[in-house]
Amino acid sequence: MVEIVAVGKLDELRTDALAVPVFKGGIFGPGGEWAATKSGAGKFLDAGGFTGALGEVVTVPGRGRIGAFVFVGVGEEVDAEVIRQAGGWLAKKTSKMGHVSTTLNQLRVAAGPAALAEGFLLGQYRFDRYRANRQPPATKVLAFVEKKGVAEARRVIPVVEAVKLARDLVQTPAADKSPAAIAAQVEELAASRRLRLRVYDETEIAGAGFGGLVGVSAGSHRPPRMVEIRYEPPAAKAYLALVGKGIVFDSGGLSLKTAEGMETMKTDMSGAATVIAATMAIADLGLPIRVLTVTPLTDNMPGGGAIRPGDVIKHRGGKTSEVLNTDAEGRLVLADALHLAAEAKPDLLVDLATLTGACKTALGLKIAGLWSNDQAAADRVLGAAQFTGERMWQMPLPDDYRKNIESDIADIKNTGGLFAGAINAALFLREFVGDAPWVHIDIAGPARWPDDEHYQTKGGSGFGVRTLVALAEDLSGRRYGPA
Repeated sequence: MVEIVAVGKLDELRTDALAVPVFKGGIFGPGGEWAATKSGAGKFLDAGGFTGALGEVVTVPGRGRIGAFVFVGVGEEVDAEVIRQAGGWLAKKTSKMGHVSTTLNQLRVAAGPAALAEGFLLGQYRFDRYRANRQPPATKVLAFVEKKGVAEARRVIPVVEAVKLARDLVQTPAADKSPAAIAAQVEELAASRRLRLRVYDETEIAGAGFGGLVGVSAGSHRPPRMVEIRYEPPAAKAYLALVGKGIVFDSGGLSLKTAEGMETMKTDMSGAATVIAATMAIADLGLPIRVLTVTPLTDNMPGGGAIRPGDVIKHRGGKTSEVLNTDAEGRLVLADALHLAAEAKPDLLVDLATLTGACKTALGLKIAGLWSNDQAAADRVLGAAQFTGERMWQMPLPDDYRKNIESDIADIKNTGGLFAGAINAALFLREFVGDAPWVHIDIAGPARWPDDEHYQTKGGSGFGVRTLVALAEDLSGRRYGPA
């Protein structure tokens, strides 16, 4: 773990690298002119076409006690997300340097130091568990020049660790994360934080009426699990329920995916990874809010016992659904989990799921779709997402589309025709939340980041963890970010 410390004035600095901000047009931010003078980099930057645009990072050789000078573009209008991304670009540029100092913390932006630390720490994340030659980042110290914001920055460490946990869970190959193995890992995480935990095994799942989970798991030789985590601090100010889709590997079942379509299906438990990790961060931060987290965990496989198109499932609570496409399985297991969570009467119920390819078609790979039965709840989640820089876009939930999921033989069906696939999936889920204020977030796109850039790395992103923590902060009576 990188240590965040404070250092004195620039003239007294001893470091492997000093990073300073540069605005678009080559305008130096705090410490920039000093660094340019000491390094003689002014003409070099001009000749190299450096403009100060966000994402531009130039390193020039250092002098004396400073090993290198790093000029970090921050663009024209700087906010917390710009600083977060700049921190990520800096992290990638300096990953082989042990001691990195910066004046980026001195930019006058609300929550800027925290965003800087978040971006830097996440930007150096690597998943190399399966590599023969591991090359972890060398950085041990991130030093803020003139102390501004160190305490604020340190407070993001539990959140960063939670995002890394979610990324690790998603990146792990499906063969090494059976439902039982994930449940065992959650048991360890919960025990160290004194969280209440209940893990339903396959017998208890059937007895509890989780028909969707029973049906989807029927084709796999690995038994399912339903995990229920409770964080219950004294004097809690609100009650938040979180539900995450945990399809550990999705072959599509008998409605089999293509070989290419299966390549990234270890990612299909990203919703579960997100809510598990966010719960751990909320507990580590000691937020005064009750949290109930529910995650159904199973493979979706085409084994001899697999559920068939045309079969009917009876969910917890008694509602039935006709299965017309076994590759629309996420909503089937979420239905049981949502009903279980809604029984607890939370103030707000939020689910996250890599639910539909249709959402990726609509919003691309970096924006999540959001649906809700309560505008105030939607606004609250969108506000938290805006603070964290995790982009979400509210989508419609029209009542007249409900006919799309009407079944000829059951209460509803799990597909709704060729069009409006993401809306139809949200309408299906709405059937199981009762009167609870509910927000559904389809993270099919951003759960798996397409490129290496700023504080994201290609692959599992941990998208949603930071938004859920910010939401919990808001519900607990404190505005987002460090106190």
